Amino acid sequence: MMTEENVLEALKNVIYPGFTKDIVTFGFVKDIVVEEKTVGIMLDITSSAEELHEELKTKATEALKKAGFEEIHVNITAPQAPKQMSNSVSGKNIAPHIKNFVMVSSGKGGVGKSTTSVNLAIALAMQGKKVGLLDADIYGPNIPRMMGVDGQKPEIEGNKLQPLKAYGVEIMSMGSIMEEGVALIWRGSMIMKAIEQFLRDILWSELDVLVIDMPPGTGDAQLSLAQSVPITAGITVTTPQEVSLDDSRRSLNMFKKLDIPTAGIIENMSGFICPSCDEESDIFGMGTSAAVAKEFETELMTRIPIEPAIRIGGDTGMPVAYHKPDSETGKRYQEAATKLWEFIDKVNAEGGADNSGVQPTTPPGVSACSTGGAAATPAKEVPETKAPAKAAEGESCGTGCGCH
Repeated sequence: MMTEENVLEALKNVIYPGFTKDIVTFGFVKDIVVEEKTVGIMLDITSSAEELHEELKTKATEALKKAGFEEIHVNITAPQAPKQMSNSVSGKNIAPHIKNFVMVSSGKGGVGKSTTSVNLAIALAMQGKKVGLLDADIYGPNIPRMMGVDGQKPEIEGNKLQPLKAYGVEIMSMGSIMEEGVALIWRGSMIMKAIEQFLRDILWSELDVLVIDMPPGTGDAQLSLAQSVPITAGITVTTPQEVSLDDSRRSLNMFKKLDIPTAGIIENMSGFICPSCDEESDIFGMGTSAAVAKEFETELMTRIPIEPAIRIGGDTGMPVAYHKPDSETGKRYQEAATKLWEFIDKVNAEGGADNSGVQPTTPPGVSACSTGGAAATPAKEVPETKAPAKAAEGESCGTGCGCH
């Protein structure tokens, strides 16, 4: 007699497209009804792609037929296809084939911003999205190691680069281009140019979302990105200590000034999970970011505890969101990714992101370096990037372009 166990065993042979794990392991099989040799199943898929639905239906039906079922009903629940609205609004977008951009930022370094970017990107991919991950942290490009692609070099196609791929995510990083251990000593204008090239000269697919790991702080890189593409969602990463929260306020204030919709705060090092007893202890404070989130009318998306699996995953290129999905940390990254996508859908439903208000106001034909004209400043004042209206004779214009 056929049982639910027979169904699950058969469906373990159905690999989710683009990954090495099956739909049972991912937890996509929700409802099973078995009556003799008739079976009905419900797959709860987070991707809205019709071609993926059809592929899963076909593979599941074939697997169940091999197991001996004769009448098979496969139903799929999925979110509505997202409306691509962020590319139709006013403003500038140098990568219009990418539907949504997520800026992962922090007021200071060392708070786990890159780890957050990696695991969020993988969690979104595991939920069926077409995801890219751009390591824009020029001075500390750690993502190749975290994603297990350190040492790999991108292929050149014409005058552009093919992104690397791992865990269903397209990846590009300065760390994949330059020699290992080489220090970059770049001025602001060079960083801004590099970020533009990462968007324009990398052969990204038609992605649902590009997750961008920013350098810490609120400087040239953040302004350049916001002026180049409409950012659909900004995420601030912090730790629970007050000194970190002070810096996070600056990051959240930057989102407001750059017209970036704020998805929320992710609090890292929030408690400690003992590897022996699985109990969570408060060592640095937990949930202190909630008050800051309320202050800026956003939310605390999740708290990520200190758990040895996170450090091991980052060092070995085996991210916890993929390799330990059933761990407490793995579950929290999945929850944060779900909240992020709901926020992206909300922003697009309300008209999409718009960066027209932060475009440079330099008159046509006038250089930002010119001492005889207005300097290139955004339409709004931005922290740490505001240039003076006019530079004195022989002095730098103040935009970081290196003209003097």
